[in-house]
Amino acid sequence: MKNIRWIDGRDGLSVCRVTYFVPAVAGLFTGAGLIIAIGAQNVFLLRQGIRREHVLSVVAVCTASDIVLILAGVAGLGALVTAYPQVVDIATIAGGAYLLVLATMAARRVARPVAMDTAGGAAAASRWAAVGTAVALTWLNPHVYLDTLITLGAIANSHGPQEKWVFAAGACVASLLWFAALGFGSARLAPLFAKPRAWQMLDVLVAVVMGTLGAGLILSAVF
Repeated sequence: MKNIRWIDGRDGLSVCRVTYFVPAVAGLFTGAGLIIAIGAQNVFLLRQGIRREHVLSVVAVCTASDIVLILAGVAGLGALVTAYPQVVDIATIAGGAYLLVLATMAARRVARPVAMDTAGGAAAASRWAAVGTAVALTWLNPHVYLDTLITLGAIANSHGPQEKWVFAAGACVASLLWFAALGFGSARLAPLFAKPRAWQMLDVLVAVVMGTLGAGLILSAVF
């Protein structure tokens, strides 16, 4: 899949082909690998979906927050790179190291799988209370800034000036798909995720993806 851009030059009409498929897919899978990792935000959304309480509002808050942070990470780190080119190498190594930490944590959970309690707290909450909780779990979580501002920003800026935004778009789509699927599909997924085996298999995937991406980032920056 290619996007073809026509450019008028002195020597006549020339064709410049820019491949957007690779960065889009890379952004999709990288974003998915980061947000799918088990965390308080995902558990809260899973619980809301199971109870069918304010699901659309919570999904909207989680998705919008991710998109804002992803775009800010790509734009902010891009500005730093323009002023200080060495920042991209530092951020790339830091992001790769963080991905390796995530992979290690996921691998440890594979060895000791546990089922998640998604039925806790039976009392229904108001819409504003649910939205406030989603905002707090997103913006007060320090890991979200490592995921989006640093890690995704570093990976995106390793692509070209146009391709980095395609990468960001892929990551944004991953957030939208994951939060929508988790929120609106969680009622059907509840029996599955009540079993430790389901989270174990998910963590195997997270460990493999994060480990591969982390090692690749560090090697690309060093060599």
